[in-house]
Amino acid sequence: MTTEKTGSLVIIGGNEDKTNECTILRKFIEMAGGRQARIAILTTATELPREVGDEYRSLFTELGAASAGILYIANREAANDFHQVNEIEQATGVFFTGGDQLRLTSILGGSRVDKAIRRAYGKGAIIAGTSAGASVMSDTMIVGGDSSDTPKKSTISMAHGMDLLADVVIDQHFAQRGRINRLLGAVAQNPYILGVGIDEDTAVIVAPDGRFEVIGSQTVTVVDGKNIIHSNISESKPNESLAITNVILHILPVGFGFDIRRRIPYALE
Repeated sequence: MTTEKTGSLVIIGGNEDKTNECTILRKFIEMAGGRQARIAILTTATELPREVGDEYRSLFTELGAASAGILYIANREAANDFHQVNEIEQATGVFFTGGDQLRLTSILGGSRVDKAIRRAYGKGAIIAGTSAGASVMSDTMIVGGDSSDTPKKSTISMAHGMDLLADVVIDQHFAQRGRINRLLGAVAQNPYILGVGIDEDTAVIVAPDGRFEVIGSQTVTVVDGKNIIHSNISESKPNESLAITNVILHILPVGFGFDIRRRIPYALE
């Protein structure tokens, strides 16, 4: 039985501002309850859990959170520990750090912590993630691919994500690492999936109704393949250049939103 999703997502493209206005992280704390916010920081993705965890704990405390605890979950045993589950259940906000998104899914997938995160989301908790922690939000995630080449068949590695956001694939550090080609390739594999590329120091806030708004200093790129007229991906050979026609592309800065279900961009009032 699927829990109704009533929380919101804060999906960050990586390298968010941590020293000046801290617009994105400040918004996350505000949404999670401000001075009543209880944040659980999951460092599973990173190879430097102590350093990264301490940095975010200090930041969230400085931004006014009532508490910010670090969950050091580095293996399946820890992912099934009831103490970790209790930390998630008490949290009003859960934050995934950057690193390797496959570590998140392979360590957390199907565990008690994974289930606790989904329950918390269903009860209204704010789930945030940056970089790898952003990619893992969707049901399908990109785990590798050459962003410097033209879109080609079989050059993108994809895997199942945490499925907090359905029918979307997320890519992060988007403009800064020139990842438009691999997002186009991902959408070509299944035009039903909406591609969302998020720049650094930029985030989308996804509401329970499937609408998101853009915050931060850069932009969000949306690739919509539902109206693709021609694609050669099914007939082409591995590493052969793709032909994709009639792709819809949206570039959205702060002040704009997007309705995922209707696939319509809009200006915020």
